[in-house]
Amino acid sequence: MLIINVKILTMDNKDYENGYIHINGSKIIEIGEMQRAPNDNDVYDAEGGYAIPGMIDAHCHLGVFGDSLGFEGEDGNENPDPSAQHLRIIDAINPLDRCFEDARNAGVTTVVVSPGSANALGGQIVAVKTNGIRVDNIIVKEPLAVKVAFGENPKTVHNEKNQSPTTRMATASMIRQALFNAQDYIKKENKETCLKNEALSRVLNNEIPLHAHAHRADDIFTAIRIAKEFKIDVKIVHGTEAHLIAEELAKDNIDVMVGPSLSDRSKPELTNLTFVTAAILERAGVRVALVTDHPVVPINYLLLTAQLAVKNGMTEYGALRAITIDAAGISGIDDKVGKLAKGYDADIAIFDKNPMEFTSIIKQVIIGGVKIDKPNNG
Repeated sequence: MLIINVKILTMDNKDYENGYIHINGSKIIEIGEMQRAPNDNDVYDAEGGYAIPGMIDAHCHLGVFGDSLGFEGEDGNENPDPSAQHLRIIDAINPLDRCFEDARNAGVTTVVVSPGSANALGGQIVAVKTNGIRVDNIIVKEPLAVKVAFGENPKTVHNEKNQSPTTRMATASMIRQALFNAQDYIKKENKETCLKNEALSRVLNNEIPLHAHAHRADDIFTAIRIAKEFKIDVKIVHGTEAHLIAEELAKDNIDVMVGPSLSDRSKPELTNLTFVTAAILERAGVRVALVTDHPVVPINYLLLTAQLAVKNGMTEYGALRAITIDAAGISGIDDKVGKLAKGYDADIAIFDKNPMEFTSIIKQVIIGGVKIDKPNNG
């Protein structure tokens, strides 16, 4: 496939005012100026539109909390077990959930799907493409991380069951104990396989990070404290009060997945919710991804969150990076997706004008070299 007459925002330090993108199978094989475009039997004329990398939501629950369903479709939290790091979210994802179609049609081509935050340790995270009927065939990276949660959510859920953890101390202690258990497990020569310890062994070996649900500043610091104690990597999810501690986060080189910002202050931890968080973090030098936390904010509004971040002080380039290459980098998948470059997956969203303009309309979505039919703007 050959895409022609297109303004290309590569997210790779070089843009094209009028260029082409050449695709072979599922990969980009060449990008260049229009006058050097090769021949191809399959041509898509963008007619001066804008091409960007397929967008990436670095934290959501797509296909896990079923659309228009109740308990039957709720598979994100194994509430009875506060230490559920052995669970794999791929066993809960339904790619036929219609919100996958919403994602595709909105130009969201890769999603990082996470367990919920009811437990101190919630399970193993995966990145998947949004086009396919079988989860095994759309995996980008698995496991991508292990989910842990601090603050209000695990406290509230387990207090209702009169079981630990019911304090922030107990939540942190439970995560520490699980990591200590995994350290001991790694040292054993003859051992019976333990799925919980196997999951955290990957974290302790620095193969994958922790993704830490944390809204309040003190909870963010607790997540960082534990990561330093065990010399492991941690990414902050939500970071509602991250703007209050931006310089500290920059000093510790901590990535933050900001969002959902397009929501109400539904619980005490969200008292300081503001759309300026991403802008303040960007100015401080913190790498940021913008996320929907779908279904909290529907997945098809990922671009809108970027547009609103710009309205509240983030640079256009920074906001676009936050839903493409920086989202990929934070997720550890920036060797495959997040920019338009030779050898990268042919995941492309084509708009009629600059996508950061509120009135921009998506014209065509391509995922893995496959054109997605009938894109809409819902």
